[in-house]
Amino acid sequence: MTDLPADVEAYSRSPEFNQDTLPAALRKQHSTSAGTWALIHVLEGRLTYRIYEPLCETVLEPGKPGVVQPEQLHEAAPASTPMRMYVEFYAARKS
Repeated sequence: MTDLPADVEAYSRSPEFNQDTLPAALRKQHSTSAGTWALIHVLEGRLTYRIYEPLCETVLEPGKPGVVQPEQLHEAAPASTPMRMYVEFYAARKS
């Protein structure tokens, strides 16, 4: 995994999800838009985070966020119950 670039800033945040409310769209392969980074924050429990290019799977937990690069195919699924998480979206800073 990589870190967020220094020149991006948060612009949006998803609602908080748990093991029951995590949308089906996040549980299957999807990607962010061009120029959009994301940071997956786990508040409680564990979340399996899979990246497809390059193939990599890790378990996220509180204090161990997952970074999604622009247009990167990925998916997420609860790895424990209970589980709570949200996603924060980032883009290049505006001058």
